[in-house]
Amino acid sequence: MSFNIALSGIQAVNEQLNSISNNIANASTYGYKAQRANFASMYAGSQPTGVQVGSTTQNIGLTGGVLSTGRSLDASINGRGFFVSKTGSGETVYSRVGIFTKDGSDFLVDSAGRRVQGNQLTPGVESDGVPGDIKVPTQTLQAKATESIDFTANLSADWKKPAIAFDAAAPDPASYNMTKVTLAFDSQGKSHTISQYFARTADDANAVKVYTLVDGKEPTDGGSIDLTFDENGKLENDPTTLEMTFTPAPAAEMAITLDYLGTTFQAGEATTSVNIADGYTTGQYVGVELASDGKVIAKYSNGEQQAVGQIKLATFSNEDALIPVSDTSWTANGADIGTVSLDNPGASVAGALSTATLEGSNVDITSELVGLMGSQRNYQANSKVITTENQMLQSLMQAM
Repeated sequence: MSFNIALSGIQAVNEQLNSISNNIANASTYGYKAQRANFASMYAGSQPTGVQVGSTTQNIGLTGGVLSTGRSLDASINGRGFFVSKTGSGETVYSRVGIFTKDGSDFLVDSAGRRVQGNQLTPGVESDGVPGDIKVPTQTLQAKATESIDFTANLSADWKKPAIAFDAAAPDPASYNMTKVTLAFDSQGKSHTISQYFARTADDANAVKVYTLVDGKEPTDGGSIDLTFDENGKLENDPTTLEMTFTPAPAAEMAITLDYLGTTFQAGEATTSVNIADGYTTGQYVGVELASDGKVIAKYSNGEQQAVGQIKLATFSNEDALIPVSDTSWTANGADIGTVSLDNPGASVAGALSTATLEGSNVDITSELVGLMGSQRNYQANSKVITTENQMLQSLMQAM
C-alpha cells in the first residue's frame, strides 16, 4: 500500500512540475496567467490511497506589469475586461493580449489571426454601429465640401477707421485694418481661398465691417457682415454667422456658414484664436491605430482621421470558470461562467485601454523557483519511500 501511495505522490509532483515549468517558460509571454496545481488526497472508503492533482487553477484576476511597445495597434486593459475574437470556425475566444494588425482582407485581427469583435462604425453617422468583425476601409477617402468656418478673434479697439473705402475688385491695404485667410474645399476636393478683410466703421463706434472674397472675387451672396460690440467689447450680433454662397464650377455650388461666436473688441493687439474650416480634399489610406476608448481610427494622407470601428471588452460574473486554450486565450463554454457583458473600454469595470503598451505575464519567478525546490524535496521524499519499501521487501524475501 505504501508503495502505491508514494507512487501517486510522484505522479502528482510530476503534474505540479509541469505547471511550474510552464509558468517559468511563459514568464515573458504577454498576457499569460500563472497556473497552480492543487493537490487532493485520495481515499478508498476510510483508507488513504495517496494523492492526486485535483484541479489546476489560474490567477486570472492578477494583472501583469504594463510594458511599453510604442506600437499604435498594441493595447493593454486597465481593468477586468478581455478582448473578444472569433476563430475561423466561429468559436469565440477571449484574451488579455492586445496585439492587433490588419490582415490581407482588411479585417482587424489579433496575434493569432482571429478576427477582433466589436462594432463597425460608419464615419459621420451617429450610431452604435453593427456588431461583428471590424473591417478597416482602405479605399480612397472622397473629398468633403466645406460647409462651415469657425472664426474667433480679438479685433483691436485701437484700430482707426481706414482712410479709404474698401474696393473688392482691388483691395487696398489702406482700406482695411486686418485680413485673414481660410482654406476651403469644394465637392471635387479643390481648394479655395476665403479672404476676410476687417475694417472699423468709425473711430467712435464699436463696430467692424467684414468683407469676404473667394479666390479674389465676391461671393454670389453674403459678401459682408457688420460685427457690433457692446461697451465691454462683447459681440452683440444674433445670429453671429455670415451665410455665403458661391459656385466653383465645375464643382457643385457651395454654401458656407462663417461663425464669429466668441469674437471680442478689446484694446491691444488683434489676435486670432480659432480659424478652422471643415471639409477636406481627397485622401489615400495611410494606416490605422487604436484610441484609448477602443475606437479603431483610420488615417489618410490629407490629415483626416475617421473612427471606423469600436472594440468591445467582455467581462464575466465568474471569470474563474474560463477554460484556457492556446495563444494565451480562454473560452466561455461552461455553464458556470455566469453572465457575459460586452462594453466599450472605459464604460464599466472592463477598464480603459492603454495604447502602445502590452500586459506582461503575472508569473512571479521567485515564487516559482521556491515551489520548484519544494517539488524537488517532495519527489525525493516519495522516491525514498519507494526505495525503503523495496529494500524491506528484498530483506523479507531473503529471510524466507
